[in-house]
Amino acid sequence: MAIQRMDNVGIVVADMQAAIEFFVELGMELEGRGEVQGGFADQCTGLDGVHCDIAMLRTPDGHSRIELATYRSPAATSPGPRDRPHNVLGTHRVMFAVDDIKDTVARLRPHGAELVGEIARFEDRYLLCYLRGPEGIIVGLAERLG
Repeated sequence: MAIQRMDNVGIVVADMQAAIEFFVELGMELEGRGEVQGGFADQCTGLDGVHCDIAMLRTPDGHSRIELATYRSPAATSPGPRDRPHNVLGTHRVMFAVDDIKDTVARLRPHGAELVGEIARFEDRYLLCYLRGPEGIIVGLAERLG
């Protein structure tokens, strides 16, 4: 077998606390926080002098995780505007299944979430939306109907 599972999705953020609060409000659980630095970090990332703070969050079912990282050094760089359209090459989005999409969007708005489009119905199966979360990452929400 080539892989065992997807372990986590990594997101580099400027404001760690704001990002943690966003994902906790979404329903994720903070597993822990720590620092990463040293030779192994430099080797793994291909950068010199890596020193970053990390936070690991997991979904309630324990199967999925997001690792947030804030770089002390080297300084994080910007890939461009944070409001990039949905069709930009690269990371597309992170999608979460939710019980109540309208309530979830309402709870995330005070944490900076903005809808990219609208809440849309896919047949009689799902309500779906994309919103922009911390650092402009597009977060998808899906509510199963029926």
